[in-house]
Amino acid sequence: MVAFPILTDGDVYSQFDYETVIDAMRDAFAERAAGTLEAPPRWYVEAGEGELVFTVGAATGPTNAAGFRVYGNYPDSKAGADRTQLVAVFDATTGAFEGLLAGHATGRLRTGAIGGLAIDCLARENCETLGVLGAGVQARTQVGAACSVRDFDEVLVYSPTAESCTSFAETAGEGVEPTVRAVDDPKPVVREADALVCATDSDEPVFDPDWLEPGTHVTTIGPRFRGTHELPLEVVDRADAIATDSIPQVDDYDREYLVSGDDYDRMVELADALEDPELGRSDAEEITLFCSVGLAGTEVVLGRRFLEDVA
Repeated sequence: MVAFPILTDGDVYSQFDYETVIDAMRDAFAERAAGTLEAPPRWYVEAGEGELVFTVGAATGPTNAAGFRVYGNYPDSKAGADRTQLVAVFDATTGAFEGLLAGHATGRLRTGAIGGLAIDCLARENCETLGVLGAGVQARTQVGAACSVRDFDEVLVYSPTAESCTSFAETAGEGVEPTVRAVDDPKPVVREADALVCATDSDEPVFDPDWLEPGTHVTTIGPRFRGTHELPLEVVDRADAIATDSIPQVDDYDREYLVSGDDYDRMVELADALEDPELGRSDAEEITLFCSVGLAGTEVVLGRRFLEDVA
């Protein structure tokens, strides 16, 4: 009987570095731009009181990875052990099964790395301060990835829960070069940020749009619909360039997306902006916006990279 590798979070965290993760995502987005990454919107299977959520993708170019990710979404489930994800990886040429990854690490690192790519593509080269609103697990990987693509001097983080904010600053600072500093007011985070990451679960805007300075890049990964959104709608209107990782996923939502109307018409895919920089920032004073929704297939591409390292 053939034994297939099964990687846990411990296996992934023991071998990863952000440069490797970002390189894997760069490969995936290059395939997206070339038309060799099949990445349909996520789909759902009813299961009792909840549902199973699937993201399926296939990179048929040089990356050669296909497969799916699945996790449960139930009314009483929490973001921790109750929502463990499973990533199954296949060879995209032969269909041969290559292995599994079980846990949270692959999904979290993938989301962080996509955020890092967005900053690399859309933020100014001379960024000095990274601002972070939110102190959860998603914010942590965003910081790690961002600091891998820009030489920030400092990271300012705000969370309404002072204890979690302080703890985040202490632990996140262990893995990055710049100083990570907790502050007790979101205003200086936004005002001083050259790149700002919003990684909250807030259904209401988490900062005053008047605080945002020209030249800032903004990433939002939290609630992103017209009725529930962490980002002020005025930021969408002010943004000179808007990108997302998956327009098909935006189109598939059954609720009106944060970016709509004329703003939707000028939104581009991050893969295309990486391929053609003219679609992104064109001036140091421009405000750029990245809306993270999740590009299917990226978990599989990253999973294969981790499996290759243990083969």
